[in-house]
Amino acid sequence: MAPQLSPGHVVVIGGGATGAGVVHDLALRGVRATLLERGAFTSGTSGRQHGVLHSGARYAVSDQESAVECIRESRILRTIAPGSFEENGGLFVALNDDDMGYLEPFLQGCAACGIPATVHRRDAALRLEPNLNPAVKVAVEVPDATVDPMRMVFRFLATAQRNGADLRPFTEVTGLVRHGCTITGVLARDYLLERDYELGADIVVNAAGPWAGQVGALAGVSVPMRPSPGVLLALNGRFCDKILNHLHKSGDGDIIVPQRRESLVGTTSWVVEDPDDLPVPEDHVAMMYREGAKLVPAVASATRRAAWSAARPLVGGGGAATGRELSRTFQCFDHKQPDGVEGLVTITGGKATTLRAMAQAAADVVCGKLGIAVACRTTEAVLLPHTAYYDQRGEQR
Repeated sequence: MAPQLSPGHVVVIGGGATGAGVVHDLALRGVRATLLERGAFTSGTSGRQHGVLHSGARYAVSDQESAVECIRESRILRTIAPGSFEENGGLFVALNDDDMGYLEPFLQGCAACGIPATVHRRDAALRLEPNLNPAVKVAVEVPDATVDPMRMVFRFLATAQRNGADLRPFTEVTGLVRHGCTITGVLARDYLLERDYELGADIVVNAAGPWAGQVGALAGVSVPMRPSPGVLLALNGRFCDKILNHLHKSGDGDIIVPQRRESLVGTTSWVVEDPDDLPVPEDHVAMMYREGAKLVPAVASATRRAAWSAARPLVGGGGAATGRELSRTFQCFDHKQPDGVEGLVTITGGKATTLRAMAQAAADVVCGKLGIAVACRTTEAVLLPHTAYYDQRGEQR
């Protein structure tokens, strides 16, 4: 049975992982929430990613705050979304002496962040992954996993919908309604019904990912976030069973993710002003082949199935050159404090692995502003299967 909804109303902008997590958290607390997404749900960054449930090991040396978030949240997601993950694990592979110099800092970082790590010597690594570059020196095994990112998001959407959330895809926010210094609603365009309307709200949550800056601009506020695109390459054939990472400082083309019968190689990194302007440069695709083949030589001659760009929403200032220098952690902004604008909360940054924690941070702020003293329950509430979203939509029709 859905909880009794509060009289207050929250509009959440952005139907990706973060927005889905926010409406799920709010609905569990009995807050009436409406989710607006200009396209199909997960049509932005959330549906264009590798599909890795990160252990945090990738960030254990240079970004330990993100690493700790990832290992904590990956354990929670395994509890609340059972059956969603291929528990294949990950390997960080050293191929040369420079990589071996990174081994000790990597192991120390994993230990500091509470990430289990097991070292496999060359022969053991090749038994685990026979297609690995035979030059492998060592490989470190960590508890990464593969996930279908769209199905994961739809588990949050299905559960939010069951608990009373109003979910509206193909509905673009074209403006924010402002009275004085207070945001009181949104202006929306429904592309299915071809109508424009105004929707009132006590609070608007900006969960638009790399588009968060554009949403903030509608209210005249600045969001310290940079969209950082990267090119991903999908290849026919499953060349590994574990998620493979090159054991060095994060760089271009240094991860291969097995997804069903395909292999995803990624990614590059640069920064843009417009997250809708995402080219797929052929030299970046060539780089994915070249760098991926360092881990698995068979990548060099593999058939390309697709290549695309996805934009990461990274918290940081305008000085970033590539995006790799920015943390993968997240931040929640109540725009009353820095900007003097009431009724608008932004949650941005982070990763799909940390979507639940991001949602809790935003929902805590929202409930505090609404005077709703209900604790977060998302760490133990088991999510409905993704198919329940479609079942319920059919029932509503």
